[in-house]
Amino acid sequence: MSLIQVGLADQTGEIDPELMQSVAAALTIQVTRDLPPFWNVQANVTHLAKATKIPAGVWPVFLVKSLPPGEGGFHTDKHNQPYAKIIASPKTDEWTVDASHEIIEMLVDPSGNKLQNSTSIEIKNGKIQDGTGEFAYLVEACDPCEADTYVYPIQGVAVSDFITPHFYDPIVTTGTRYSFTGAVKAPRQILPGGYISWVNQEINEVQQLLFVDPSQPPKIVNLGSASGLSLREWIDNHMSESHGKTTAPKRHGAFQDALLEHCKAKRDSLQRISESRAKLYGGEPPKRRHASQD
Repeated sequence: MSLIQVGLADQTGEIDPELMQSVAAALTIQVTRDLPPFWNVQANVTHLAKATKIPAGVWPVFLVKSLPPGEGGFHTDKHNQPYAKIIASPKTDEWTVDASHEIIEMLVDPSGNKLQNSTSIEIKNGKIQDGTGEFAYLVEACDPCEADTYVYPIQGVAVSDFITPHFYDPIVTTGTRYSFTGAVKAPRQILPGGYISWVNQEINEVQQLLFVDPSQPPKIVNLGSASGLSLREWIDNHMSESHGKTTAPKRHGAFQDALLEHCKAKRDSLQRISESRAKLYGGEPPKRRHASQD
């Protein structure tokens, strides 16, 4: 299997390059340590110093200030190669979770059209449960567990939880992981703040179960027939237009603030360690020469 190369590129011109390097390193750990035991991918993530130069073979993830109305995060170029855009600001580091989200979903399904058949789901008395039919689920590895409650840290960088292929199993089995963090406890469980999309093959239309607002009960909506774009790009754009949703959810609240603060403290500690270790190898910064010495 070939190694997939993903590049983070800052089009805002406002994100700290050292943070970009830290995020690329953390996401490389995620896609080499956490993802391959469940999904058959090999990849690495690098920081692209210039957004105007995208090396051959690299799938870019662009950090942007905003996205036009109706434009989601996932895209394919004119050669049907995947890339993504995520909103980033120097005021908050929450974009790192969005980057993790988009990269994982690109790696798991580069085409944006991967479907997995499994038992249908329905809502009964406000609860999500298995139905008696069969749906072709769009494989979006982060959507069912995308809320900030299920984020986890790597080297001081907050990253997204993701489902495993067992998410589509017919029944619960003991000792099985349905998401990396274990937050998803059973096949087809949609956590508060998440959603899932599928093709209902009986009527040949796309439907969704939405639980994106945890304060409201989950609901199933009919999106009609997809056309033109890849299925994932079409759905992302629909979510952007109908729910103001770009890549991952709009994060807020005490949990998110505490997690980001913890990650910042971790990165500060790692920075001090790196500076201390550099001194072991003669990495002291050069002393400035005074004019009298010239």
